[in-house]
Amino acid sequence: MSFFFLLILFSCPCYGQEKESFISDTFTMLDFNKLQKVKLEINSRSDRFLPAYQKLMADAKNALDAKPTSVVEKSRTAASGDKHDYLSLAPYWWPDLDKEDGLPWIRKDGEVNPMTRGENVDTDAKNHLFYHVKTLSLAFFFSGEKQYADKTKELLQVWFIDETTKMNPNLDYAQGIPGRNTGRGFGIIDFHGILNIVTALEILKSGNALEPSVETPMRKWLEDYLNWLQTSKFGIFEKTRKNNHGTLYDVQLVCLLLFLDKTDAARTVLESVTENRIRHQIEADGRQPHELDRTKGMTYSILNLSGLTKLAFLGRKERIQIDLWKDESASGTLKKGHDFLYPYVGNDKTWPYQQLGSMDKAVERLQKMFAATGSMLNIPSYCGEEKALIKKDDVQHLLYPCFL
Repeated sequence: MSFFFLLILFSCPCYGQEKESFISDTFTMLDFNKLQKVKLEINSRSDRFLPAYQKLMADAKNALDAKPTSVVEKSRTAASGDKHDYLSLAPYWWPDLDKEDGLPWIRKDGEVNPMTRGENVDTDAKNHLFYHVKTLSLAFFFSGEKQYADKTKELLQVWFIDETTKMNPNLDYAQGIPGRNTGRGFGIIDFHGILNIVTALEILKSGNALEPSVETPMRKWLEDYLNWLQTSKFGIFEKTRKNNHGTLYDVQLVCLLLFLDKTDAARTVLESVTENRIRHQIEADGRQPHELDRTKGMTYSILNLSGLTKLAFLGRKERIQIDLWKDESASGTLKKGHDFLYPYVGNDKTWPYQQLGSMDKAVERLQKMFAATGSMLNIPSYCGEEKALIKKDDVQHLLYPCFL
């Protein structure tokens, strides 16, 4: 272990311990108290967070010029005939070259078909919305500059509120496969970024920048979307999945339940996570077989474990107080899932499973996952070398600070 690594680890007064503390309910998906401390350091011109803050503000300035996106702008229309319905195509499915019309499409796991992107569907527009709303709202939180709040609300207004441009609160036509179906429950993962929308609303509220004309219809839209998640055939289907799809369904569900003050329902979901998710998805040795069977075994292992970690973070909220991390079971646990992946953090050990694409990018994502877990669950031993390896101007330093 390098001297630099030791120096970083021992700089935290709680090294080797998990701090027994519950998390403020002010923000649902982020630790409000830690973000406040980061903000104080930025205001004092501390060098620790300055590069990441400068990068955030540069991105936010660019986002001020972003054109609001809407589901009604795509060139195609969902099978419903309603432009207001979100439309996407399954990314890993391709035309069958042995068929004259290419139908039905066939699966090539891990290989993104460029036909599933672009202006004919809503995927890119949705991604831009989530990214810009996240960036602008965070810029407002850390800088206090009203222009970023105003732009955030403009984007929300077009996508969710204005009658002529708003999206219907369903994903009935998400990740369809030409020649097979017009939508699938698997498409619910498309909207994992709704967490950024919730955070943006909470930031605006905390900064006295959320007028009833925005807050009321936004809460109504999210309430309707939550109801669709809980009652639609696709939502019910996705809930039963035993891999990252089921996990990220739960993350969306609990986030919305807590945001909408449905605490008892959120607690019920979180009480089921150990048996319904963790024990089914993580083996006694920490492997995640459903994810390792994929052509991007590391990517999907990270995706699922990150989702489970978010659920553990939500479980530690003051309103909930369920600790999904402290599990001494002989079967799979959240800690064992992290232990299995930890040897690959430094890229010193060769990954023995499939991983299409850049291994370096996958390892970088792994490093960021450990640093985020360390911050969210107060595990100092994850806040060492992983944090040091993340670029100094990465916004993650602002959201998941380790040594506060």
